[in-house]
Amino acid sequence: MRPYRGLAIIFGFYALGEFTSFALNLPIPGSVLGMLYLLAALLGGAVKLEWVEDEAELFVRNMSVMFIPPGVGIVTYLALIRSQAVPIFTALVLSFLVTLVVTAKTVEFLRRWKE
Repeated sequence: MRPYRGLAIIFGFYALGEFTSFALNLPIPGSVLGMLYLLAALLGGAVKLEWVEDEAELFVRNMSVMFIPPGVGIVTYLALIRSQAVPIFTALVLSFLVTLVVTAKTVEFLRRWKE
């Protein structure tokens, strides 16, 4: 019965996020809102980590399966992607560099703060 509780909690927060995104016509995906709701519930103590930990680990271990549909989409729209290669490549490189710098500065800040 324990796995069902964890899955019900995870999918319940996912559904809550989707509902919120749809009802309020938000540009944020419902899945992201659901994760934020779950994070808030975990930090607030409404949901215990033990309740969802095993199921979350299952999703992380099988994450590669989740990349199959986007991979098929890339093959389907290969001509469009080729025609937009420069903007896509530029966005990828810039986002990589921004992520690298922000992560480095965050680690630097946290190390100084911890000392």
